Amino acid sequence: MGLLLGLGIVFTGPLFARQTERGQGRAPQGGGEGPRASNAPPVFRVEWVRRPSQTGQVPVVQENIADSKLELKQYGPAAKELLTSGTPGSESTPFTVWSGACTGPFAITFRMKNNYVDLTGLGRIRWTVKTSGFHEVRPVVKLADGTVLVGDHTDTSVAMFNIREFALADVRWIKLDPNRVVTVGVNGPANQIWVNNPDLSKVDEVGFVDLMPGSGHGVGGYIHLGTIEVYGKAIPRETTTSSR
Repeated sequence: MGLLLGLGIVFTGPLFARQTERGQGRAPQGGGEGPRASNAPPVFRVEWVRRPSQTGQVPVVQENIADSKLELKQYGPAAKELLTSGTPGSESTPFTVWSGACTGPFAITFRMKNNYVDLTGLGRIRWTVKTSGFHEVRPVVKLADGTVLVGDHTDTSVAMFNIREFALADVRWIKLDPNRVVTVGVNGPANQIWVNNPDLSKVDEVGFVDLMPGSGHGVGGYIHLGTIEVYGKAIPRETTTSSR
């Protein structure tokens, strides 16, 4: 039984390791027992594409995002050092973004031009990741009021590309200084750092953060991010006063 259980963890871990750790696995199969995470509709999908003129590893720019309705946002000076990596269409070395050359912490987010994102309820993120060293991939959101938050969910020690999925309802959040890309407190009486019950019903941007500098080329310390999928509800952005 111990051996079988161990094998089960090996095979199911890549897809839902974080859900298992937090008790947020999918609902039991059959019988319609309880809501399934798949009930949250897809809001947007980030796919990285190589520009026609691109050769080798180059800094990530807007044109590397397939969906023209998504805007690339970069936080921290090191965000402009994030490089493309891999080969389009390859299963073993897919075309991704890589942080090994980043000399400091950074955050990358994506903003839908026409919609906010409601990430309450069954909102979740699914992404393809690979990491080296103690580097961790964390979710980051920018709320409609401009507040930037980084989550306590981490994907780390992922030696090969794997799909990871997690529910936002499980994540605890800390305020992030978007210029320095460091966590900051909330000035509570007991030095609290957690932001209690942030309003995720109107999220302006969604993305990822790496709070450590990269180690350079080769194995050492970095993150790889491939396809990123966000599930929730699209909320149309309000029209401006002048257009009403």
